[in-house]
Amino acid sequence: MERRLTPQEEAFRRELREFFTTQIPQHIRDKVAAGIELDQDDIATSHRIQHAAGYAVPYWPIEWGGQDWSDVQRYLWLDEMQLANVPPPLAFNANMIGPVIAAFGSQEMKERFLPPTAALDIWWCQGFSEPEAGSDLASLRTTAVRDGDEYVVNGQKTWTTLGQHADWIFNLVRTNPDAERPQQGISMLLIEMNSPGVTLRPIQLIDGGHEVNEVFFDNVRVPVDQLVGEENRGWDYAKFLLGNERVGVAPTGWIKRKLAAAKEYAGSVASGDGTLLDDALVAARIAELECDLAALELTVLRVAATSHGGKPDPASSILKLRGSELQQEVLELIADIAGPSSLSWGLSPDSAVPDWAHTATPVYLNFRKASIYGGSNEVQRSVIASGILGLKG
Repeated sequence: MERRLTPQEEAFRRELREFFTTQIPQHIRDKVAAGIELDQDDIATSHRIQHAAGYAVPYWPIEWGGQDWSDVQRYLWLDEMQLANVPPPLAFNANMIGPVIAAFGSQEMKERFLPPTAALDIWWCQGFSEPEAGSDLASLRTTAVRDGDEYVVNGQKTWTTLGQHADWIFNLVRTNPDAERPQQGISMLLIEMNSPGVTLRPIQLIDGGHEVNEVFFDNVRVPVDQLVGEENRGWDYAKFLLGNERVGVAPTGWIKRKLAAAKEYAGSVASGDGTLLDDALVAARIAELECDLAALELTVLRVAATSHGGKPDPASSILKLRGSELQQEVLELIADIAGPSSLSWGLSPDSAVPDWAHTATPVYLNFRKASIYGGSNEVQRSVIASGILGLKG
């Protein structure tokens, strides 16, 4: 199969490339390229510039700031963003709670929350996982008991990404502990992070960063009008949200950029009479990754071109599976190219070790999560087996 962009799609790509490479501050793009953790202001600045141009929430309904783009245009938007080292709009706002409120919230809730969510005047975080409810999310135990015009919330959430910056949290809570099935007794509440009884505690990750947190709820009172949709329908909304979270799980632009950087790094490391780029095994490894990436990109374009009404074919699970695997393989290659220098993480930035080698290990470790988020790779294999191969367990 040969899939070429139309002249209109090519023009759209050029328009995006011009915007991303000229309008997003260079210092932010440089940090992304170097694998340096962005601070709150970096993320907010990039998001708000994209919002002003109409690029922050293209997946939303048009009346709330979305774009009437084809699936190929959406792919090009994401691909050019990644190629230009531009941080994406904040996912919790753009891909997660925004579409949920637009689809299931009351008109009053939409008017209250969607404009500031799109503009990042509200910074959201996600309250789904719990210490004993991760892959088995339906076993969550955080409770919300109705008391007049309020819910009283008690419990704990974990792995709350960037919760230290958040103004609000969208939270799954158990409102009916006696439901026949655990999924039937869950609701979704919107809770202000500065509410009395909300406590946030940082979790230090293996790479030394503070990206995620624990959040505790101790008799937190939440107005009933902050319930999304209907009581005990939260599981349906969560499934819808997780479908939106998977947008962009095959980051071909990101992988292209990292693989090109890996070749550059290999050419800078001496080996024998030449560099690592002259080593046959390294060259073969890079060539194999380039072939795999080309196959992935063609599959992405095929899926985008055959998607209709927001319903991609089951091959989208292949994108998630191979996309996350290739991310990890390229980062492992970079760490291997760095060799012993990859262990320099934690040393002073003034050391003689190149910046790319200095960050190779922490970036590699951080992206081990790619095979879990957005639907674990084990789950995607089951989808592929049943939805594409027609196998039955």
